[in-house]
Amino acid sequence: MLPNASKKTGQRILLKIVPCLLTSIVLLMILPVFAADKEKDEATLREANLVLQGLLNANSISTDVLSKADCVLILPNVKKFGIGIGGSGGRGPLLCRHGQNFEGMWSTPAMYSVGGMSAGFQVGGSSTDFVLLLMSPKVVNQILNGKTKMGTDATAAAGPGATAASASDADILTYGKAEGLFAGVSLGGATVEPDNDANHRLYGKTLTATNIVRETGVQPTTEGKSLVAVLDSKLTKHSN
Repeated sequence: MLPNASKKTGQRILLKIVPCLLTSIVLLMILPVFAADKEKDEATLREANLVLQGLLNANSISTDVLSKADCVLILPNVKKFGIGIGGSGGRGPLLCRHGQNFEGMWSTPAMYSVGGMSAGFQVGGSSTDFVLLLMSPKVVNQILNGKTKMGTDATAAAGPGATAASASDADILTYGKAEGLFAGVSLGGATVEPDNDANHRLYGKTLTATNIVRETGVQPTTEGKSLVAVLDSKLTKHSN
């Protein structure tokens, strides 16, 4: 009886240890994604600029849809992690149009982090860049004010392609890059929230995402200016 009791005890211990080990492994894989300094923050802005320019040059998303967006969230090089556990994590800049009705020029970028975007990697198995279009003031306020889960706190839908004449009624339109082209992807369950640490590093003081994208007193960094310039040159008119 004692050997059996010892065996059962050992099994119970393993059942407790294994989940902890898996969690630790996942956390160790996530940390390099989020650990950063100002130089890496600037590199993220530069990569986002390349993603945006590639999207615009290829006309991968309808200009009609882009003209209706209040904000754009660009997520370059989203990393997949987990052993037997699906998931992904990354970060990138959010830019919004100035003005009460989002009809002005584009704002200074605020950094955001994202997690749980496993669905995107199913598109061709190689999606690493994402672009999210925020289509209503309601969802802009939601995302500016804290952590947002798509599909729960905000409706999200795969964005229409370049030939689409109009968008759906979803709060957020989502796109992922596969085989060099952007296509609408489903990202239900993904969570988005401000990266306050990165914003502090970039701008040298404590700022909320609202301070950065809805006010005019925060000046963009060098890479941020380049990103703003691309949007201002391509998307100056807002379509209701």
